[in-house]
Amino acid sequence: MTKFLHDLLPATTPLFPQVLSQLERSTGSSGVDVRLIADITQHAHCVMRGLRLDPADTTARELYLALNAYVHKAESHELLFDADFVLFKVDGEVVSFNLIDIIENSHHNLPFEKRMTSHGERALRGEIVDRYMQHPRTNEATTSQLAVDAGLITETDRHYPSVKVHVQTVNSGPALLAIGDIFTDAFIKLDENYARIDTDPDGSQRLSLPFGSKPPYESAEIVKAVGPSPNAAVSSVRLGLNASLMAWVGDDLPGKESYDYLASQHVGTAQMVTQPGTKSSYWYVLRHGSDRTMLVRSESYNYAWQAPETVPAWLYLSYIGAASWQLHEDLLVYLNENPSIKFVFQPGTYHFEWGTDKLAGIYKRAYMVVMNREEAVQVTGKSYDSLQDLTAALHELGPEVVVITDGPHGSYASFDGKLVTVPNYPDPAPPLDRTGAGDAFASTIAAALALGESVQTALLWAPINSMNVVQKLGAQAGLLTKTELLRYLESAPDWYKVSEYTG
Repeated sequence: MTKFLHDLLPATTPLFPQVLSQLERSTGSSGVDVRLIADITQHAHCVMRGLRLDPADTTARELYLALNAYVHKAESHELLFDADFVLFKVDGEVVSFNLIDIIENSHHNLPFEKRMTSHGERALRGEIVDRYMQHPRTNEATTSQLAVDAGLITETDRHYPSVKVHVQTVNSGPALLAIGDIFTDAFIKLDENYARIDTDPDGSQRLSLPFGSKPPYESAEIVKAVGPSPNAAVSSVRLGLNASLMAWVGDDLPGKESYDYLASQHVGTAQMVTQPGTKSSYWYVLRHGSDRTMLVRSESYNYAWQAPETVPAWLYLSYIGAASWQLHEDLLVYLNENPSIKFVFQPGTYHFEWGTDKLAGIYKRAYMVVMNREEAVQVTGKSYDSLQDLTAALHELGPEVVVITDGPHGSYASFDGKLVTVPNYPDPAPPLDRTGAGDAFASTIAAALALGESVQTALLWAPINSMNVVQKLGAQAGLLTKTELLRYLESAPDWYKVSEYTG
């Protein structure tokens, strides 16, 4: 019996057979494993018959193609609703009946040899643990430790014990589709005994390291699935929206890990694209104090607009590669065909390079734009010293709501003929890492508005999320849930409020 489950979960530790036997003994050898195997077999055979396949005479490849065809054509996927933990071995090959695995396989036209099974593996690990946890004779703490020893509880499963839980916890809030590039960030904490900041005669600063030497570094940490748009999607989910992401990755390990991470955060990936033969974008972040220098390399993808099956209530566009111009044109057509969509534009590097003339249609269709003060000067050509002129010029481009961030001076917003300002929320401790603070700010305003809050309330929410993000490493670790955010708001100092800007 143990071999049956071990064959389905090859990534478990060598201790898996012994620990599973120990877990079974802890139940008084009541046959938990036997019932699980029987359930897996029954579910697999039931689905196969529903697909008009003969369980006794179907190859693994035939089963795989039939499952892909089913999710591609069927309006309802109820045949698979109870099969989230079902992995089944046919002809020596494991096939996943997990709905998310099948959707990913079908959507990306993955060949049989590159099929995904990771979501089913997570769900099966969670199912095994849950069945032993629920047995009246087992001890929760002991079972948990044994599960860790067996490789049934892993760090990546921490927020994602089973796909069934994932499906049940997808938010019912407004739908938001975020569009933009996705990266893996490798954070390297430099040893400040060797790294230093030099100032040029013009006042600009440079990060310096001894040339030709081997200076030590303090630490390194990998942060997956980040970028302004992925950050916005994760932020929106935590605040209660039903968010998904349109982004592009290569068919390598960082790309696969991005899918897995986004799934663990309940971000929809149906609009994600895996480009064969291409690498996923990988950036290096050199940390010096709370600031950082980023070594960036954005891979080139075949950007193509894909209309989602369901029209989202909100659409969020941010940093995306230089080869994406046709996508912008097609996106603009889609937005104009669907005037109900609230479009939020947080421009990225290439948007600023293209300029307002080329992006006139995008700005005109935007409901809200968010950028910092220096970027607003670049976009409008107006004086840095006049917020009234900057916001007025941005309104002339089209947006109803204009938000300008200004570093330590707080932020400003112009809407309904009003110009207001909000201070930064007080930091509980010196910032650890400023990566993603602006993304947290912009996406929180969008999420609050999508949830029906006023612009004033959204402006109070945004600095809180930014404050918490800079207390953690990376752009997403500090993103708050709505409950957590409101708790900070309740304890805000009296001076933390939205005020009319008087200049």
